[in-house]
Amino acid sequence: MGGASRWCSLIVFLLIAVAVSACHENSRPYALKIGLAEEPRTLNVWLASDANSRKVLSLIYQPLYVYDPDTLDLVPWLAESMPVYDAQTLSYTVTLREARWSDDTPFTSGDVAFTGNLIRSFKVPRYASNWRFIDRIETPDSRTVTFYLKKPMAAFLSGTLSTPIVQEKEWAGFAEIAKTTEKPLATLVNHRVQHPVGTGPFTLEQWRQGAFLHLKRNPHFFGTGKTINGRLLGPFFNDLVYSVFGTSDVAILALKKGDIDMFWWPIQPGYLSDLSQQKKIRLFTNEKSALYFMGFNLRRPPFNDVALRRAVAYTVDKDFIVDRILQGQGTKMYSVVPAENRFWCCTDLPRYGGDMSRQNRLKTAYQVLVDAGYSWAVPPVDAAGNLQPAREIRLPGGQPMGRFTILTPPADYDPHRATSGLMIQEWLRELGMPAYARPMAFSSMLQQVKGNHDFDAFILGYGRLRLDPDYVRNLFHSANDRSRGWNMSGYHDSTFDQLADRSTSELDPLKRQELVMEMQRLIARDLPYLPLYKPSLVEAVRTDRFEGWVEMLEGIGNIWSMCQVKPVNYDGA
Repeated sequence: MGGASRWCSLIVFLLIAVAVSACHENSRPYALKIGLAEEPRTLNVWLASDANSRKVLSLIYQPLYVYDPDTLDLVPWLAESMPVYDAQTLSYTVTLREARWSDDTPFTSGDVAFTGNLIRSFKVPRYASNWRFIDRIETPDSRTVTFYLKKPMAAFLSGTLSTPIVQEKEWAGFAEIAKTTEKPLATLVNHRVQHPVGTGPFTLEQWRQGAFLHLKRNPHFFGTGKTINGRLLGPFFNDLVYSVFGTSDVAILALKKGDIDMFWWPIQPGYLSDLSQQKKIRLFTNEKSALYFMGFNLRRPPFNDVALRRAVAYTVDKDFIVDRILQGQGTKMYSVVPAENRFWCCTDLPRYGGDMSRQNRLKTAYQVLVDAGYSWAVPPVDAAGNLQPAREIRLPGGQPMGRFTILTPPADYDPHRATSGLMIQEWLRELGMPAYARPMAFSSMLQQVKGNHDFDAFILGYGRLRLDPDYVRNLFHSANDRSRGWNMSGYHDSTFDQLADRSTSELDPLKRQELVMEMQRLIARDLPYLPLYKPSLVEAVRTDRFEGWVEMLEGIGNIWSMCQVKPVNYDGA
């Protein structure tokens, strides 16, 4: 009897524990549960370069301006209105909203000035380039900040003013300590932040590494209950829990079971058929501000010849890449600026094959090469105009074209780029070119391409381009053709450089637009990069607990969603 009694007591205890746990969960009915693919690496905003850290910190630290989800125009956020420009003093004046930090202290112009001066003083990577042209920052009063520029800079609005603002109270003391160390920047970025103070909609409650992060609604968030840019803001739920999953398989299973409400990671094509049949799961498909491309080394043969690069462009079948390799989850690219970046993307560019058939692609590429002086032991097109197996292409000087390599990331890093490299290899061999695709560890590939400039061609990508087009200047300006520089292809064109230099200081958006358009035309003509594609972004959410996700470029994981998503049948309580 004694043993049975103990077992009964244990069972009762367990039942009570389960009931208490259930009551605890029910006491927080508005907890949004999001799955992450990997652990965030840091809560230090100056170190955070990985996507998962930014997903957390973007809800804590806020900028002065954000992008409208529909128009992609900059709209005031921590700022109360758009900045006022004074051409005589070369300054912008920003009036701030009334806001408070999550520790209930006032947000002031002093915090803005401190953030800018800290970035300039420490030359913080990822932010320093947007602040180096600032001469000084003045704060006439607690809600007014004036930025004086050394020279006109078009990127000030989209770059400088979109920087996350930190609290002077939180960072000033440690910044002074860091300045006294042997490596001040390293000390600053490696500072362990446990409880970040922000102005955003959420604050950190708990981080159990390897398991979850728990954020709570910030009761001092400036946007709560206000209509900003035509949108009534919350947050409309109290708790946000990020769960860390080791694999997509586990995360997708958790989504199907209802253990999470959203998996904040691109859904791969292999999962789409199953998820599309789940009654309580919705798939969102949006475009990315991205560029995946084939780059050429213009510093040495054979790709120092623009005719050869154009022949390659005709040969590459972008339809096959998108339809077969990406399984329809992507779009072809013709400019280095994504088409969804409508104001800046140039649409009147050569398409190098466009909708041509495979035969016509090869015949056109063949004619481009013939016109440039190339010859073959056996040409790809016979005297009757029919395709035939080509052999031994010769350069215009008569010497055989040497073997060249197309570097790609390995398949376990990015199967799309690796497979694209193999297909391009086969297409070029149809023209008699000795092309060889070679997968390489990503870090080694970057060193060989960007550091050593020891390559023939490569396939790389930028998964998240800024909306401001200044990156076009960075990628192709001759001044950036240096080891570890952005101009990996070694492109040099004086006209491009002049246009690029003018574009950085042109403050009239329409005049700057035309400069950027002409820059794209030159790149499409000279082809240091051949734009290939950009993958679509597919995300999955459950529909039985939350609704109101906001779609925009780069998907539904954005500040607008987190301020507007509501529990289903939300009653405002």
